[in-house]
Amino acid sequence: MKSHVTFPDSTPPQVHSRAERLTPLPENVQSLSVSRRSWNGICVDVAESHGSGTVAHHLCYESETRLSALLEENGSPCEPRVKENERCPVAYAPRHLHFVPAGMDLWGYSANMRFVKDATLTFATDRLAERFRLDICRDAIAAPRLRFSDDRLWTLVRLLAEVVDDSDPSTQLYGDGLTSAIASRLFPARTPSRSAAQGLTRRQLQRVMDYIDARLPNHVGLELLAAQVDLSQSHFSRAFKASTGMAPYRWQLDARIRRAQALLLKGNASLEDIAEATGFADGVHLGRTFRRFTGATPAAWRRSNRS
Repeated sequence: MKSHVTFPDSTPPQVHSRAERLTPLPENVQSLSVSRRSWNGICVDVAESHGSGTVAHHLCYESETRLSALLEENGSPCEPRVKENERCPVAYAPRHLHFVPAGMDLWGYSANMRFVKDATLTFATDRLAERFRLDICRDAIAAPRLRFSDDRLWTLVRLLAEVVDDSDPSTQLYGDGLTSAIASRLFPARTPSRSAAQGLTRRQLQRVMDYIDARLPNHVGLELLAAQVDLSQSHFSRAFKASTGMAPYRWQLDARIRRAQALLLKGNASLEDIAEATGFADGVHLGRTFRRFTGATPAAWRRSNRS
């Protein structure tokens, strides 16, 4: 069994992961690993479990409000239970989610588990409301929702889970955007705003772009970008994309590639040096991302654009 914590934000989570709590492993669970990262004050744990036979164990996190998504399963269907020995009253649905308020226990059950991958997001609702400027109805916080289906929300959680272990600086802004979208989807505004579709003003957009450019290659969090124009994160993300055609994280990654192109043309710096100057892990990481954006390797692009 292993558990590792990666890339925390400015307020690292204090909650123990499921792997840290379930020692020794429950009966018929052969292995359990958890990867962790935090965005926007939301702790994201991605757990992978292998087993054989009937499995029933506490899902932990009972002191936290949490959203969980079943990402993959092999074997008998997984079942969330409010009481360990009582079946879930909600019929099975693939790719299901559950939302559980703080103070409520939850158990997981499978008659014959082989492999399960799930993601659990834990957060404090008061801080979430303040950070995302959400008007959260108390009924929405207090009521558990077991085995509910929401394809959009499930996809957002899956995308977040895929980058928990990604060290690229752009994934911080990417995760900020995803957690903002998840919070807005989970707790929709009572009166949705229409102004975001109109985009940012020219002055607002220039201010944000100047702010990003001045801090390259370091990542800039979505909260800081939204604060430049006094908008909530979700409102800012929608308005920025309406203005540029790109999500904020994509714009920042594109800006790093443009800076790499300028350095390729400017002199004979090595790919490793350019990678360091543009915030990539190494030359291989830069080369892979560069080719995805431009369709050519850095060396080929340099040759064709210098001639």
